[in-house]
Formats: sequence, structure tokens, C-alpha cells
Amino acid sequence: MAQANSVKNCLLSVEQMYEADRRTIASGTTGLALMEAAGSAITREILKKWSPRKTVILCGPGNNGGDGFVVARMLHQKGWNVRVLLLGTRDKLTGDASTNAERWPFDVQPLCPQNLTNAQLIVDAIFGAGLARDIDGIVAETLCAARNLDVPIVAVDTPSGIDGNTGEIRGTAIPADLTVTFARPKTGHLLLPARQYCGDLIVADIGIRDETLTEIAPNAFKNDPAHLFPWPKQDTHKFMRGHGVIIGGKKMTGATRLAATCARRIGLGLVTISAHATAYMIYRQAEPGNIVSDSSLSDHLADPRKNVFLVGPGLGLGEKQADIVQALLNSDKKLVLDADALTLMADSGTVPRPYETLLTPHEGEFSRLFPTLKGSKLHRARQAAIQTGYVVLLKGPDTVIASPCGKAVINTTGTAWLATAGSGDSLAGFCLGLMGQGLSAFDAGCLAAWLHGKCAKTFGPGLISEDIANVLPQVIQSLQK
Repeated sequence: MAQANSVKNCLLSVEQMYEADRRTIASGTTGLALMEAAGSAITREILKKWSPRKTVILCGPGNNGGDGFVVARMLHQKGWNVRVLLLGTRDKLTGDASTNAERWPFDVQPLCPQNLTNAQLIVDAIFGAGLARDIDGIVAETLCAARNLDVPIVAVDTPSGIDGNTGEIRGTAIPADLTVTFARPKTGHLLLPARQYCGDLIVADIGIRDETLTEIAPNAFKNDPAHLFPWPKQDTHKFMRGHGVIIGGKKMTGATRLAATCARRIGLGLVTISAHATAYMIYRQAEPGNIVSDSSLSDHLADPRKNVFLVGPGLGLGEKQADIVQALLNSDKKLVLDADALTLMADSGTVPRPYETLLTPHEGEFSRLFPTLKGSKLHRARQAAIQTGYVVLLKGPDTVIASPCGKAVINTTGTAWLATAGSGDSLAGFCLGLMGQGLSAFDAGCLAAWLHGKCAKTFGPGLISEDIANVLPQVIQSLQK
């Protein structure tokens, strides 16, 4: 899990950000200096994107509001027309926020919809990532009024109303055109629905050292796995690149074929489709690069060259299919379990196994398999991985890959065009192909999800699942550059 150790790609929880601030202040940097650096970073980004205009700063009662006062002062010094709307009164502010409020040489107005009049840009500095309650009342009314003005909105840390840990909306929130956060993104920035509210996300350096973040030991990361790609060596032959087996379904044969094609495209040396009865001839007449075998599952499992198995795409449901899944779980092979295999496991339960195992559920399959797990997507995926000992790739626009050791990544590649039949089968094929070439289940899941999204982005509108394998070579070639 090389990428999971990179502090450059780490994501912070709200609590970890508080701890980073605390350690930085304890090492000699004042809280006031951190606030000044934050305000300066926000101001800098505003000046990059917009010319001077009538600007209204919405300030809350905590440090987020203190950042807002710094922005107000700095924009005013640049000649901007600035007004500050404050939730509460100046005399109720404490600490560094109070100090920066005192540095603002003009009156403040109450935070309310009526005082947004004539605003041409709004800076939302009411609540940051650490919001602990739902937004309602005058704050909710003011945010809604700000949205209706249809002017640019800049969010400080997070748009007010966004939970920095879970990405959930607490009561209400409005989309920002630009969000400036500090040190590292928070997990909530990358999870839905918050990711749709942040606009352009800028991560500003305010003086928190990498060493400080390493000491905190973050266990969530942005997915950045390009360096994991298993480039073949000059002396490589197909048997060195792995031999995967896919259990072919009888009816939805296209799912298996998509997975097989994607596994070979991503570099797997050989793919065998295990098929019987009428399905056997369907697979035999399909893609010529796939090996089709009607040997028994026990024969496949006994072959030491066949090092990874995929079960689920197009498998179907029934007692026979359940027996196949159980036999694979009881084997010593590396496994990718998807689709119908996950539904069957929801009835029979998981089996502890010391071998590399990757589950790739969408939300519906996950809820059937882990009905008692609640909370954010990140939390649920992590708990499922810890509970089972398997790597869990919880699919969606904000795919999360979690390992049994508690580390997890959030993927940010992809487009809505991936919401098409067969897309998940293609992803499972990528996972099979990468695990067959020697990647761990965690690294394979990270790289597969990332490449899957890159393929969709590269192809663009009109994508169907058959296109994913075809565009993959172009994506891989871009990695070489």
C-alpha cells in the first residue's frame, strides 16, 4: 500500500485538523499567525479569479469567522468595496477571531438576508468543516438568499452546512464556486454530496509541516495510484503476467465477457472462462483471446498457474451458484467477488481467509451484505473491511477503497457516463487483471477504480461499457508520458 503512506495525499478528519493546529501552535506558531495565513490564502485566490467588486463577507462566531475578518481587511486594503455581516455581535467573539474583528476598522451588520443587498461576490465564512449541528433559522435563510442572488460564492474551509468528515449536508448548504481549505483536504471534501458543493477546491499551505501530519498518522488518502501500474519487463511472457479464471454465468454472458476483455486489456496474461452447458458454446464463439473451459471448478482450483478468480458478473442466483462462491471462499486463491456473488454472500455470510480478497459492491449490494453498518461511506467501507478481513471497494461517484488495517482512499476520477450497464463488470475485470499481475487486493482496487474513471473521462459523452476496454490503451499510454 505504497500510496497510502504518502502524507502528500493524505486527507484529514476534522479532529485531525484540530490536532494539527494544536501541534503547530505548541511548536511556536501562534494561532493568530495561522489565521492570518489562512485569510491571506483566501484573499490571494479571490484576487486571482475576480476583479474588484462589491463583496459581502459572512462571518460566523468562531475561527472561520475570524478568517473572514482577515479576508475583509485584506480586500479592503486592495481597494475593494467590502461589508461584513456577523452572526452575533463582536463582543461575543473570543480568541483570535476577536482580535481580527477588532482589526476591522468599520461597522459590522447583522447576518440576515436583507443585508446581502447589492452583493456582487459573497465570502461564506460562517461555519467551517467542524460544524456540529444542522443549520437552520437566520443562517439558513441568509444562505438561501445568497444562492438566489446568483453571484460568485467563495467558501472558507467548507461551504457552511457541510460536515467536514462525512460530506453530508447539515440542514442546508449552498454550492460554492471556490472553496479554500488548509493544509490538506478533509475527507468530506471528496465525498458526496459535499464534493458537488465545493466548486474549485484549493488547498492552501498555512505553515503546518508535513512532519506534523505524519505524527498524526492519517488513515485516509486521495487515490493517486498511477505509480502502481505493473509495467511488463522486456523478458516477460504471458505466463509471468498471471492467469485469471472467471466463473461464467449461463444467461448474462455479456457481463463475463466484458470482465474478461478488461482483464486482458489491463495486462493479465491469460483469462479462462469456466462455462458449462449451453453457455459453453456462447463463450466459445465470442472473443478469440479468451480461453473457454468446461472443466470442473475443483480442477481449476487445483491448477497452481491459475492464481486469481473472479466470481459474480452474470453468475445468477441459486443453490449451485452459492456452492461455487463457498468453494472459492474456502480455497487458497486470490479472489474478486462482485455482483451476484455478493448477494449470495449476504445469505451465507463471509468466511475468514488469509488470502487476498476484494469485494466490489455498489451501495445496494453493500447494504444487503452489511445491513447493520451506518454512517458515512468512508466509515462504512472501512468498518466492513475491518469486520471481514477483506478489501472493500464501495463503488459510486465517490468510490472508497478500504483495507482491513483501517486505511482507505477516496477516488475522484470518473464521470456520470459510467452509470451504464456493464460498467461494474469492466471494473471487476480490471481488478482481476491487476491482482493476477501481482498487485495486492488494496492496490489493485485503487488502481482499477482510478483507471476506470480515467477511461470514462477520456472517452467522454456517449460512453457504454464496451468502450472502457477499448479506450484503456490510450489511458495507459498517457501514464508513460
